[in-house]
Amino acid sequence: MQTSRVEAFSDGVFAIAITLLILSVGIDKAPHGDLGTYLVDLWPAYLAYAVSFLTIGIMWVNHHLLFDNFASVDRPMLLLNILLLMLIAFVPFPTRIAAEFARSEVDRRNAALLYGITMTTTAILFFALWMYGSRRSIASLIMFAAIALFYALSAALFGRTDSTVASTASSGDTS
Repeated sequence: MQTSRVEAFSDGVFAIAITLLILSVGIDKAPHGDLGTYLVDLWPAYLAYAVSFLTIGIMWVNHHLLFDNFASVDRPMLLLNILLLMLIAFVPFPTRIAAEFARSEVDRRNAALLYGITMTTTAILFFALWMYGSRRSIASLIMFAAIALFYALSAALFGRTDSTVASTASSGDTS
């Protein structure tokens, strides 16, 4: 099968996922009264939206560049791509969780962990798709491994601040 059908379907999933991100802003709960203060207090949702929008946009660019290297696809490659797209379509959920629990000392870490696991698993699937599809070029494999490493590192650092690093270090918690 030619890659054009896969790319068209994938573009549709990326477009839907990136559009669903706006739902994480949470205006559906707007109170009656001081709307201005409410909109300012949504800053974690705005930040989560921007980060995830840019992240999905980068994933779309990488997906496009990835499929430029393939002349055709087979069933296993289609299934790997479907798994990758499933995770990309999932991104609005951890984005909303991260936005809603950004101010909670107790739940912020769990929200960042969910977001990080989602991004790391997505990077692993990107890498698996590349490994399966390329099987021929060491240089391009190294380039794509660097991209996957970037996703994994950015996911691991999401939500970390100097105060959370310091409090974790002082408590002796190594996790």
